[in-house]
Amino acid sequence: MTLSKDFLRTIPKVLLHDHLDGGLRPQTVIELAHDQKYNKLPMTDAGELAEWFQRGAQRGSLPLFLEGFEHTCGLMQTEEALERTAYEMMEDMKEDGVVYVETRFAPAFHMDKGLPSHTVVKSVLRGLERGKKEFGVNYGLIICAMRNMNPMVSQEIAELAVDFRNHGVVGFDLAGEEGGYPPKKHVDAFHYIQRENFNITIHAGEAFGKESIWQAIQWCGAHRIGHATRLIEDMRIKDGEVLSMGTLAQYVLDKRIPLEICITSNIHTGAVRSVDEHPFGILYRYKFRVSLNTDDRLMSGITLTDEYHTSASHFSLTLDDLEKLTINAMKSAFIPYKDRIKLIYDILKPGYASARQALTMQAP
Repeated sequence: MTLSKDFLRTIPKVLLHDHLDGGLRPQTVIELAHDQKYNKLPMTDAGELAEWFQRGAQRGSLPLFLEGFEHTCGLMQTEEALERTAYEMMEDMKEDGVVYVETRFAPAFHMDKGLPSHTVVKSVLRGLERGKKEFGVNYGLIICAMRNMNPMVSQEIAELAVDFRNHGVVGFDLAGEEGGYPPKKHVDAFHYIQRENFNITIHAGEAFGKESIWQAIQWCGAHRIGHATRLIEDMRIKDGEVLSMGTLAQYVLDKRIPLEICITSNIHTGAVRSVDEHPFGILYRYKFRVSLNTDDRLMSGITLTDEYHTSASHFSLTLDDLEKLTINAMKSAFIPYKDRIKLIYDILKPGYASARQALTMQAP
């Protein structure tokens, strides 16, 4: 039976890879610009602005994809703006059927008007916590360092993440353009995170090869990998079947290292040419621990429901498959084990059981 978007929106979902500054509502962008007397926006109609962000982001290049963040980050420079965008993100998650979200952002991009890094993080956490209370969505916040910044800054960001580990921050990430900025340059920050028994996810294998994934895991101790599209380079494939795997792909599979897959975003950045060519299908069939994610909802013009629908349509996924992917994501979340188990057995499994019953009733 075809899984419609309206139906998919009702099932409980888990989102692990979503950038706070890549998911603002277009109307919020316009209102923040008005309030802050920010005059760099190309237009002031919400619909036209959304299309403008999406056209800019969908040019087949990661550096071009990132250009739109000049405006979103440029407007997220006050406590009020940071709290608002975090709160609205939680409301958007509720409307999309997401029951747990890990949102991420780089505090260094939100200090242009003098906000201290601790204030930046506190402001976002206020919005997330208010959203949790009002909408019932659970969350974790991931703090990002940037590849192109000085490794000393990454160390400071790592310490910032650990400072807030008991207040809603659940992990540390390295983001930004991959080419020319290998993760091992920031290895001291990751060793600090490891010594603190904290969580690591790293953007790797999106715009650069499998070597980036290898460094992220073996040099920096990544517990999850963002994108990992180029892991396919470590497999010998013929007619859609994996004939053999290299040591890296086999290690990722055997160690159950979670891969945060962002299909639509990967097409927009040029990491892959089309949905049908995306390695997700092979990774899922060969039992890698994959999850489905949005990456940047404003820039790609998508929701997690859209991503579920795209995957189900192109890779012939059933409701059982989507349940498995959702539970994969929840198992891989950076919150305590008991909290993950509670969400799986109290919300996800009952939610999918109800959805399965609803599908049965719809059947002719």
